[in-house]
Amino acid sequence: MTLKLNDPLSLGAEFFRWEYAIAVAGAILGINVFDQPNVQEAKDLTRKVLSEGSPPTVGEGIRWAGQPGATLDAAIQSLLAQVHPGDYVALLAYIQPTAENDRALNAIRLAIRDKYRVATTAGYGPRYLHSTGQLHKGGPNTGVFLQLVGDDAKDLEIPGERFSFGVLKQAQALGDFQALRNHGRRVLRVQLRDVTQGLHKIGQAVDAALAAVSR
Repeated sequence: MTLKLNDPLSLGAEFFRWEYAIAVAGAILGINVFDQPNVQEAKDLTRKVLSEGSPPTVGEGIRWAGQPGATLDAAIQSLLAQVHPGDYVALLAYIQPTAENDRALNAIRLAIRDKYRVATTAGYGPRYLHSTGQLHKGGPNTGVFLQLVGDDAKDLEIPGERFSFGVLKQAQALGDFQALRNHGRRVLRVQLRDVTQGLHKIGQAVDAALAAVSR
């Protein structure tokens, strides 16, 4: 199917056309396309994190959770050892979306894709929660997740709230991590104090893990 638009402003109408088509297709298939139970679950866990106080920041260096390993290299190797044919690997990046970070994430993603021959995705959080978050937690257990969370060098208070935008982002990341764990997903959470250096170290750790794979 090829659709030709006569005006760039017609793009908005295309969004509506396909949103409507998806709703109709869902009705025919008996699927409630507006149901997002696992997205709501992550929201509820975020509220729980916020009610307990500010989520922990890194302070210095790098720390990780979700996989065994006394070193970052060992934890990443443990995660990637669980990738099997038919899986997909998702990089969940709660860091600033910049061209430099795009390049670093893409290099990691492509290295994993080329070694394991599996689909790979990369998305910036928390915005991916409303696009692929439901699939990650409510879809088939074929996802392997590497969550990357950076501390914010600059932060801004939210008017009328007792927490800042940075704290909210950290809580959303932790809530999503907990939701993934609750659903038995294969996930590693890595917190970075210095995002640039952290991504470089993660890239090196991924390369080392992939080099150790015999296949």
